[in-house]
Amino acid sequence: MIITVNPATGEQLESYPELTGDEIDARLDKAQAAYQDWRKTALGERTELLSNLAQTYEANKDKLARMCLAEMGKTYASAIAEVEKCAALFRHLAQDGPAMLEPERWSLGDGKIAEGRWLPQGPVLAVMPWNFPYWQVARFLAPTILAGNVALLKHASSVQGVARLMEEMLIEAGGPAGLFQNLSIKSDKVHAIIADDRVVAVTLTGSEGAGRAVAEQAGRYLKKVVLELGGSDPFIVMPSADLDAAVAQAVKARIQNTGQSCICGKRMIVHTDIYDAFMQKFSDAMRAVKAGDPMDETTDMGPLSSFEQRQTVLDQLALAKEHGAKLDFGGEALDREGAYMSAGILTGVDPDGPFASEELFGPVAMVFRARNIDDAIRIANAIPFGLGSSVWTSDDGERERFIRDIEAGMTAVNQMLASAPEAPFGGIKRSGHGRELSRHGLHEFMNLKTVMLPA
Repeated sequence: MIITVNPATGEQLESYPELTGDEIDARLDKAQAAYQDWRKTALGERTELLSNLAQTYEANKDKLARMCLAEMGKTYASAIAEVEKCAALFRHLAQDGPAMLEPERWSLGDGKIAEGRWLPQGPVLAVMPWNFPYWQVARFLAPTILAGNVALLKHASSVQGVARLMEEMLIEAGGPAGLFQNLSIKSDKVHAIIADDRVVAVTLTGSEGAGRAVAEQAGRYLKKVVLELGGSDPFIVMPSADLDAAVAQAVKARIQNTGQSCICGKRMIVHTDIYDAFMQKFSDAMRAVKAGDPMDETTDMGPLSSFEQRQTVLDQLALAKEHGAKLDFGGEALDREGAYMSAGILTGVDPDGPFASEELFGPVAMVFRARNIDDAIRIANAIPFGLGSSVWTSDDGERERFIRDIEAGMTAVNQMLASAPEAPFGGIKRSGHGRELSRHGLHEFMNLKTVMLPA
């Protein structure tokens, strides 16, 4: 049995029976049958479904947002924004997606040509996390629909209500049965599904450990895999930066989604010339952060997604202090009902030590002092992850150095990094491989078939 819990109150929400082996087998049969029909549908039918999905999400955004709020503690405003972002992605691919699937042509000489056709491959399994429970799934589901594939979802146990609603939204939008199925299972059932011949590929967003396990199984069965494994993104501030803007975005990076975002800056790397000024402003702003009722418009951040997640962050902070770091303030469980904790700042972390590679998935920032741009880049790269990065400078030369030398899949200049339907999303090093979103994400699970033709 899978049980969901409201992290703001500790109240049990609902229980979901875990699928049996026979039930999983029936779902895979249904997915395979749905694929045989969906792969032959006209592109216009697929884009119409995406347009309908956008309208359906917008029409039901209050219901969707309230489920997200109840299951993982997201504030109502941010939950509404997440649902609207999903609608924007569906609409973007409905409008611009067909051009991304246009065949390419090459002249081969001797009167011959070759064409590259983008074709679907089959059912794709997605193993998705709880932190952005609609958006993470939508950025897999939307290209799956457009490509002509079908979708199987293993969502996080804590957001089964969200997963059920997403399946209902597809049916309400006019999607055929079997095109998108939520599998109410725990992680121990994933390996057998990857091994099944009816599943052609797998995508995962989650921890490094989960990524290793899924990639190992996918490799064993020669299945394509895309991995987004998070990281500990650098947020670099140089003397020429707009300090007030940088501080405001640094705070937002650490408290957005109660600090539970893969691509928001976690390691603030500040040039020594402005370090004291930055710390004064940053500390004042972080101390003022209000944790509270997710439905209250004045709340800056809700609870963490679960009591277990809060304990994980508290244990990490205790480990940091054992390694010589100092918790300047905050980072404590709040004495109130729910999985709340205070925003905080951690200093004195050895940039070359083991704790600097920890991903603090909560509202606490690590702050480092950098002597110069070379030192800032060295600190940024001194960890095994490379998802995103944010750099703050008005110097063109520094900007180009950061873009060239920071080891990451994404770099934002004078802004907080954020995902967008139009731009490729993904990392390097231990943050995974492959891309989501944009035309590159659309093509990840498609067959680029070369067709040889006479002129």
